[in-house]
Amino acid sequence: MPELPEVETTKEGIKSHLEGQTIKGVTVRNPKLRIPVPDNLDQLCAGKKIITVFRRAKYILIHLTKGYLVIHLGMSGHLRIVTAKSEPEKHDHILLMLTNGVILRFCDPRRFGLFLYIDENPYQHQLLAHLGPEPLSNEFNGHYLRQKARNKNKPIKSLIMDNEIVVGVGNIYATESLFLANIHPTTPAKILSESMCHVLATQIKEVLKQAILCGGTTLRDFYAFDGKPGYFSMSLKVYGRKNQPCLLCQHPIESLIIAGRNSFFCPKCQN
Repeated sequence: MPELPEVETTKEGIKSHLEGQTIKGVTVRNPKLRIPVPDNLDQLCAGKKIITVFRRAKYILIHLTKGYLVIHLGMSGHLRIVTAKSEPEKHDHILLMLTNGVILRFCDPRRFGLFLYIDENPYQHQLLAHLGPEPLSNEFNGHYLRQKARNKNKPIKSLIMDNEIVVGVGNIYATESLFLANIHPTTPAKILSESMCHVLATQIKEVLKQAILCGGTTLRDFYAFDGKPGYFSMSLKVYGRKNQPCLLCQHPIESLIIAGRNSFFCPKCQN
């Protein structure tokens, strides 16, 4: 599933092609996504200028002269910038065509993504209104994390993957951050001191920054806007390394299931 670094990479990749351009029209080849695509999407978008492209959590938002497009890549979606000469493929469900001949193509084999038009402020929309702070913002820090964790008995890994606490810390990045902070993933959130929360918040920021610089993690279904995979997987220190020696102490990496997700850790470094 594309996580925050993959979505950020996609957003940065498409924005220079879209901002300042005018939408010629929208072709919906399959409206049956997680939330059905509006029947009148073409009418809502045609003739409008794209003001800016930005991200909130794992949503890509396109601000038009009137209204917004809200895009989520779901489990397997991606956006590609192509020209009119490029023929759409089987799972290319939406084509957003610009007057300069550029096409933004939304592909989603599993159809868990979404592509919506809204009139309202997106931050107040039901999909986004409940979300916690961005992990790379100043609002997310050790003090904030301690305040959210202090009364929670749930595992710290589950807490930092809760989008109402902080957005975009997916399974891979939570696993890596906890390893670098020397915190076991099952540690009850409430027992973490503020100094431990500060270390963890700092590592979350660093892991995400590095992943963004690498273009995200190479996942089975994810490719960036230009069709190239991310390379952060080459830097993974613990995720996916069960039974391999820890890079710090050589003890075999172990794994367990937390909230339905496979969690990798070093029992010696993260105790």
